[in-house]
Amino acid sequence: MTAEIRSVARFSPDFVRVESGPCGSSSSTAASPTVPPPSPRWSRCARASSSSSRTGAGTRRPVERIDFEQQAEELTPLLEDGAHLVGHSYGGVIALLIAARHPEAVRSLAVSEPPAFGVARGDEEVERLIAGLQAFFAAGPYEPAEYLRGFLALVGSELRLPEPVPADLEQGARAAMVERPPWEAEIPLDQLASAPFPKLVVSGAHNAAFDAVCDALEARLGAERAVLPGAGHSIPRAPGYAERLLDFFG
Repeated sequence: MTAEIRSVARFSPDFVRVESGPCGSSSSTAASPTVPPPSPRWSRCARASSSSSRTGAGTRRPVERIDFEQQAEELTPLLEDGAHLVGHSYGGVIALLIAARHPEAVRSLAVSEPPAFGVARGDEEVERLIAGLQAFFAAGPYEPAEYLRGFLALVGSELRLPEPVPADLEQGARAAMVERPPWEAEIPLDQLASAPFPKLVVSGAHNAAFDAVCDALEARLGAERAVLPGAGHSIPRAPGYAERLLDFFG
């Protein structure tokens, strides 16, 4: 039942993680510096981080393209025979795809501000953010630190980059620069809505485009909704994030 713990020491909250295993044990995993530790009520918790589990990450080989479709396939085995699935930002898009394709292996689904802008096309703020991101990407190439600063500012992240940028963040930036635009994702809303597992959508009350996406997901999926201000797009750093997840998991 236990998925391999690939990396927790420098887990990035901007990507998918999978929590698996029954509650009721007194054991817990190591905590990462950016995400609050899991509750001692969880046992056999597994986390899949961007830096070790996704195509093109955790390696210095040049990568030409990273696709959320392929990433969803790569991470699916971590569900094993049942897991709580949590995804933030681009990882939220991946989590939505995994959950729709493998509902039998999902105990619950929680996503925070996934840039699944395709579910809210036509919204003025969504179109404005897509245009801004397209212009930013077209103006590249960038050095990793330059890319991170520009991208994080566009999406409203409160993450403060250290100087110099650590090697893992630099490698993550190089991977992010070749990611397929997330607004191209076709989210199977009907399949997700009919799936029996509970759903939670979290936003940060900082960006109207992300609010529109989360509003659409809440309505179409019949999901619970949480609004956690205080950290911009960096939702896992927002006050109350871990507690809200624990309450959702039950």
